[in-house]
Amino acid sequence: MSALRAALGLRRQTVPPVVSRSMWRRFMAQPSGRAGLALTALVLIIVFVGPFLVPYDPDQIDLSNKLAPPSAEHLLGTDQFGRDQLSRLLDGGRRSLGAAFIVLISVLVIGLAVGITAGMAGGVVDALLMRLVDVLLALPSLVLALAIVGVLGPGFQNLLLALILSWWAYYARLTRSYVLAARQRQDVIADRLAGIRWPRIVRGHILPGVLPQMLIVVTLDLGGIVISIAGLSFLGLGVQPPHAEWGAMLAGARLFFSTAPWLLLAPAGAILLSVVASNLVGNALRDAAGPGRTQ
Repeated sequence: MSALRAALGLRRQTVPPVVSRSMWRRFMAQPSGRAGLALTALVLIIVFVGPFLVPYDPDQIDLSNKLAPPSAEHLLGTDQFGRDQLSRLLDGGRRSLGAAFIVLISVLVIGLAVGITAGMAGGVVDALLMRLVDVLLALPSLVLALAIVGVLGPGFQNLLLALILSWWAYYARLTRSYVLAARQRQDVIADRLAGIRWPRIVRGHILPGVLPQMLIVVTLDLGGIVISIAGLSFLGLGVQPPHAEWGAMLAGARLFFSTAPWLLLAPAGAILLSVVASNLVGNALRDAAGPGRTQ
């Protein structure tokens, strides 16, 4: 193996981390990166720690106190059933953001597996997998998700499954393109000529180059996933009453906009902050990686 590398003029390469120190420094040097990271940390802390600090049960009904305006007792007021809006906002945030992370991790894993398999195997396997990907990409992801939920029935788990099935093809296509480019590198060619098995080549040469690129895509897509979950829940296809979720909260509050506008402002603002935070972080990661910086 060493002789083959020497003959090809290659030096031994070490596996770089997913996010290198230089990339991290470039990320932190950008105001948008620092702002996005701070905003992301603030949203996550509030959503996942806040419910333990609020004394109200998010599902507790108090009809004697319905549609109460914001006050010292209820900082964001109460909804049409007298439930504390702040408690429901935090409880729904855990559901919305947790679901978004589950969807993104799932589509990333499936996309990496399919894309690497297609790119490394080639031939008939590549053709079959990419034709399936082409079929899924030909359909708008939201329309496909609506169709899947329509078949499976409303429910939060069915909603997550529908989003995973409608989003993974995009990640598989991207992964395959990165793998095909990586296969032409001299270090990969040397390992193939030396008889190194594909799993070892993938771990040592393919994944370290693919993961930074996919991390950027995942971060940029987080806001879109949050909006998709909220939109489908707004239509009644996701979380079912009495559980809280930002989109479902918007759906329940739209009838009371003229009398209780705070019911709409709180979940809408939470969705906006989450999308802005993910876009700031994603754009900063993309600029930090830059063209040709992730190999």
